[in-house]
Amino acid sequence: MTMKEVDLLVVGGGSAGMSAAVAACEGGVGSILIAERSADLGGILRQCIHNGFGLRNFNADLTGTEYAQRCADRVRRLGIPVLTNAFVIGLTRDRVATVVSPQNGLEKIRAKSVILAMGCRERSRGALLIPGQRPAGVLTAGTAQRYLNLEGYLPGRKIVILGSGDIGLIMARQFVLEGARVQEVVELRSFSGGLPRNIAQCLDDFQIPLSLNTTVVNIHGRSRVEGVTVAQVDASRRPVPDTERFIECDTLLISAGLIPENELTRQAGIPLSPSTGGALVDDCLMTQTDGIFSCGNVLHVHDLVDNVSDEAAAAGRNAALYLSGRLPEASRQSLVPVEAGKGITAVTPQRLRRMGPSDRVILSFRSGDVHLNAKVTAKDGDHIVASRRYAVLVPGEMQNIAIPRSALSAAANRLILSLEV
Repeated sequence: MTMKEVDLLVVGGGSAGMSAAVAACEGGVGSILIAERSADLGGILRQCIHNGFGLRNFNADLTGTEYAQRCADRVRRLGIPVLTNAFVIGLTRDRVATVVSPQNGLEKIRAKSVILAMGCRERSRGALLIPGQRPAGVLTAGTAQRYLNLEGYLPGRKIVILGSGDIGLIMARQFVLEGARVQEVVELRSFSGGLPRNIAQCLDDFQIPLSLNTTVVNIHGRSRVEGVTVAQVDASRRPVPDTERFIECDTLLISAGLIPENELTRQAGIPLSPSTGGALVDDCLMTQTDGIFSCGNVLHVHDLVDNVSDEAAAAGRNAALYLSGRLPEASRQSLVPVEAGKGITAVTPQRLRRMGPSDRVILSFRSGDVHLNAKVTAKDGDHIVASRRYAVLVPGEMQNIAIPRSALSAAANRLILSLEV
């Protein structure tokens, strides 16, 4: 088995991995390798033919494929090496990766720094424990998107969608445009998990019904889905008796959320956040293992690709600082823990450096419910470090709040981010 050495190994060649590699290269890192498991760069963007990408980063209304191509062009212009069809099957705390690829077979790569950018995956039927038969026609929304956009195959004609995540909402619109009928979108929660614009543009504009507090309780059919039974749920999300109804369909699409792909992170012994499913990081996006950074959807699931690219670029710049010795290892005494308080389901990063490369840090968070004219505060005990009022907070949309670095004095022991209604 051969051993290769690089300054920076980027695991994943989607928007996060490409943006991180470009920023690191522009920051002076000389030896970079992107390891991508697919045959091409781009990740999930390659199958997103709808527009709405790049409005901020490229000042253009792009499709996902166009956005991916522009990112890939940047990588190629800088001459950053890319190893495609490459699976990173192992990673140690001392930054040695085991990689298998058709080009090089099985090899070890020792990196001075690593950026984890593996993205996320969809929750499947098995993860949701949906009862009933196991016929053909039950698939995730992302799988249906790949069939339709990359392989030219329409997987169904009469569709029910379980969950109102953004991919499912976008696929509802696309199925209608392809001549299929979307019978209904059912959502377990009392609010949609997708962006408000996707509710308006993908459901309302096409008169597709959305049933909240509703879930699938049975799947019918032997060789092919023939229909599903749905029922309303109570406050504990248990089916309410006598609310069952049958919906005829030949396809059940599951759009019930995304899970960060953190198997490698666990293998390296890096602690994960139970609320985000991603690594615990500081405001430089470094994990609790020195020299290993995490960014993009593997860190916490984003709603906009522009935010993924911005965060990944920050990780790339910080990796460059680390490799040049300008980002020293942060001791536990120099870190301020951050926790999610009342009304906040998740916050990233979970640790803040008292001294860092910028004069402020940005906390990303999600609310647990829909709120209007809500105030979010970051407190150190009874002291308010920062506060901001939001016209609308919805769980499907990530929000940010800025914390002045100067506020993280020696007296700051812990910051709690809370919602005040």
